[in-house]
Formats: sequence, C-alpha cells, structure tokens
Amino acid sequence: MTTEFTQDFFQLFGLPRRFAMDSQQLEQSWRAAAAAVHPDRYASHPDAQKRVALMQATRVNEAYQTLKNPLRRGRYLLSLHGVDTQEESNTRMPTDFLMAQMEWRENIADASQGGNLEALEDLSRQLRAETRDLVARLEQALDVTADLDAATVLVRKLRFLEKLDQEIGDGMESLLA
Repeated sequence: MTTEFTQDFFQLFGLPRRFAMDSQQLEQSWRAAAAAVHPDRYASHPDAQKRVALMQATRVNEAYQTLKNPLRRGRYLLSLHGVDTQEESNTRMPTDFLMAQMEWRENIADASQGGNLEALEDLSRQLRAETRDLVARLEQALDVTADLDAATVLVRKLRFLEKLDQEIGDGMESLLA
C-alpha cells in the first residue's frame, strides 16, 4: 500500500469525512497504513524510494495524530472547507465564555498557590466534562447542521480549554514535584 499525497487524512485511512470518529477503526486503519509504508520495508530499495517511504510514514503519522484528537480533527475538517479558525489572531469570544475563563484561571491559580491538589483534580474533572460537552456540540455543528461558523467558535473554545488543561497540569506537576 502506498499513500497518495493528494488524499486528505480521511481518505488516507478509508474513513468517512466527518467529525464523529470510530477510534478503533481509526487505530486499525492507521496500523495497516503505517505497516505498509514503514521505512524498514524499503531498506534495500534505492535512496529515492527510501525518502518517499519516509515522507509517506510521516504523513500517515501526522494524519493519525490529527484525526485522533477532537480539537485537531475539528480544525482539520474546517480547513477542508476552506475555514481558517484564526485561533491565534481572533480571540473574540462570547462575554459569558470569557468570564468563565477568567473564573477558571482564578480558581487554578488559587488552588496552585494554596497547594490544593484536590481542588486542581476537581477542576480537571470539571474541565473534562466541559470539554466533552463542547466536543459533542462540535460534532453536531460539523456532522448534522453543517454550521461552519458555530464549529469555528467551538474549535476556538476548545483551544481555550486545552490551554486551561495545561495550566491545571502544570499546577499539579508543581505540587507533586
């Protein structure tokens, strides 16, 4: 099996181009594709074929990492529709969401500075629940209503939550060190 560089990541794994993902099917497709293009299979081939195999293996791994992560998968699907989520340049968000982010950050800082690991763990559980809700809403926006504007906002919100998760993880790590 060789991968086509013109295929999108879904085509690469023979999966439907949608947000909802069967993780076991993705894993099986990735393993098969990775085995087929593994550079070791081309060890006795000419250098040009070795380089192509390495590029194909890199692409297969990039595709897998993108599709297995809901935020990356949502961003990628939007890009296939020509939508740039502008996560770095457009931080405009609904006021209630921004207020919630400020509260999250204050709670994370208080728990970290207070050495309260239990509070950080509770915040982590709450954040995972919030993330699951946003992921479900993103699936609805992309797969059911095809509302790309709503999906874009949801991807940006998930990016904020990803940063909060990192802050919680950093706080926990500093307390456990």
